[in-house]
Amino acid sequence: MSRLSTPLKGIVPPLVTPLKNNDSLDAEGLENLVEHVLAGGVHGLFILGTTGEAPSLSEKLKRELVEKVCKQVRSRVPVLVGIMNTSFTESIKLAQYSHECGANGVVIAPPYYFTASQPELIEYFGHIASEQPLPVYIYNMPGCTKVSIAPETVLEMSENPKVAGFKDSSYNMVYFHKVRRLLRNRPDFSTFVGPCELMAESVLLGSNGGVNGGANMFPSLYVDLYNAAAARDIDTVLKLQSKVVDICSTVYCVGKYDSSTITGIKCALNQMGICSDFVARPFSGFQEQEKQAIRKILAELKKE
Repeated sequence: MSRLSTPLKGIVPPLVTPLKNNDSLDAEGLENLVEHVLAGGVHGLFILGTTGEAPSLSEKLKRELVEKVCKQVRSRVPVLVGIMNTSFTESIKLAQYSHECGANGVVIAPPYYFTASQPELIEYFGHIASEQPLPVYIYNMPGCTKVSIAPETVLEMSENPKVAGFKDSSYNMVYFHKVRRLLRNRPDFSTFVGPCELMAESVLLGSNGGVNGGANMFPSLYVDLYNAAAARDIDTVLKLQSKVVDICSTVYCVGKYDSSTITGIKCALNQMGICSDFVARPFSGFQEQEKQAIRKILAELKKE
């Protein structure tokens, strides 16, 4: 097992899940994708997150993905596994299995459907931390879970020795700054942002890195941007940040729906020859018109 540094830093891509159909992995595509992002210098992998379509996948497929990724990575970087589920028991089972496979940490968000209060979240996260063996990362994704984890809740959970860090995908930098202020005396506690456009800004202001979907496609770009921000190299940050914004404003915006970010990334990876572009139900992959748009975008990005 790769040693999980404290705090974890850098670019940790939320890996897409290459699929053949709704319950079968694209095994060759998965191998290609893992090697692609590792060759780009990423600092870890996060599987079964939002970009990985975790809520749409069967427990069987989740376990297969965990086993294959951990086996392929061979401790080259830490592997974090999303255990988000409406069932506490299933979350614990997947955490235990991830530990057996050699994963280094688990990621947990507030359970969706029933809305939990902050005291209930503190109790829930505490039980997750205590009833499985791996370090826990808390994931704030209010757009999908209907509840935002209060900054004070993050602070309280940071005092649990099993809780190693926090990822925020709220797109709310005021909120993120409040969390960072409360954690100002905890340099050992990792803080990450999910939105690609906000990663450099957050690192310049003291966060530990990004869990950015665009790093599936262009891992070295995101690693270079992270390194520039960590080194306070503003000229390089400005140059590379512009490229990241171009990606977010094009690849993520080809489709009409909220699923377009995942669909766009998968389509781009397919056009790059890396993996299948099948998207798990209830969503569908792009049709030829959208695929042509993605091809054109990739060609333009390649010129930059």
